[in-house]
Amino acid sequence: MTTRSPEFNRNGSVTVVKLGEGYENLDETSVREVRESVMEAATNADPPLLLLNLSATEFFGSSFLEALFRAHSRMKERGGRFALCSLSAYCKEVVEVTHLDRLVEVFPDEATGAAALEGSVDG
Repeated sequence: MTTRSPEFNRNGSVTVVKLGEGYENLDETSVREVRESVMEAATNADPPLLLLNLSATEFFGSSFLEALFRAHSRMKERGGRFALCSLSAYCKEVVEVTHLDRLVEVFPDEATGAAALEGSVDG
């Protein structure tokens, strides 16, 4: 059995939460785990720049969309930015159909997303 937990990393000044192996399908149990991790990162990221890497995720539903919206709201409250990267074709379509991409920036990969977010920091 694979132990799974979101990975927390830094890419420059951007906090990156990467959902790796074991998060291909975000069912209710997975969403609870991920929501807690993402909200913790959204609360503690310093500077308040957060990138969620979904490169291993093939499917998520409405409960995960709620978690993404909450993370976006927390980052906005903190004067920061929240973005997604490395979405599968299906996940990207869900984000677009629900218009979440109007609130949350979506980048093709982690390097591009981190560079864009980091470029937004006043220096």
